[in-house]
Amino acid sequence: MFECVINVSEGRDLDVIDELCDVSGSSLKDMHSDEFHNRSVFTLINEPVTLVNSVHALIATCYERLDLNTHEGVHPRFGVVDVVPFVALDDTQADDAVTLRDELARWLVDNYEVPVFLYGPLADHSIRSLPEVRKNAFLSLTPDMGPVTASNERGCVAVGARPILVAWNLWLDDVTREDAQLIVKAVRQSAVRSLAFQVGEQVQVSCNIINTDAVLPSQLYDQVTSLLNPPGRINRAELVGLIPTSLLEREDPSRWTELGLARDTTIETRVVNWNG
Repeated sequence: MFECVINVSEGRDLDVIDELCDVSGSSLKDMHSDEFHNRSVFTLINEPVTLVNSVHALIATCYERLDLNTHEGVHPRFGVVDVVPFVALDDTQADDAVTLRDELARWLVDNYEVPVFLYGPLADHSIRSLPEVRKNAFLSLTPDMGPVTASNERGCVAVGARPILVAWNLWLDDVTREDAQLIVKAVRQSAVRSLAFQVGEQVQVSCNIINTDAVLPSQLYDQVTSLLNPPGRINRAELVGLIPTSLLEREDPSRWTELGLARDTTIETRVVNWNG
């Protein structure tokens, strides 16, 4: 069984978002939208054949319904369908996730003629990160597949194969974006990628925990708390997508609510119980 976490540049048009959920079918296990980022994250989990059909349907609908020309939001993006990583839920199937990635990249080029940048393990045995793609696309880095220029309407897409990560945000009150940027620099490390965003009247510290063996959400929460100057405070924590049960059970249950976590936010629970 594999996970595919599709990041789409639309987080405000509820009718379109509902349509994207519908076409994802039984593979859809979670959907998270944010109007400030103007972005939605669709977590699809299934066996390979069904998963790929769902991914194709979701992407096709995105290209039919969305136009990057009209998009604005605080989150960086370079495509209507911005990022599409495949994740092997069984570590022994990591090579199969790479195969799914490469097959989707070819499908995107054949059907939509969009430039595709790959990340994760590459043919030369190096590993390219998503931040490398964002930083270097169309500069020092040319598309791995497809045209060398992107259309204004669809943009390009990063297609990856990666381990499980945790996307997790902290919403802060009475904190300036400048102070949040200092916090981000302090918490950023090899196991954590982090950015600061102005989101309405609040500031968000957005984290990707890419090594959950090294860092837990509670450790980041406590570190950010220690860095805040009064009256700054954490308003709430927010999980984007799902987490493995093994990570949840490493956190103190008395802190789950504070951390934005719950039994229902685990991959294992959603695979069994999710009804959309």
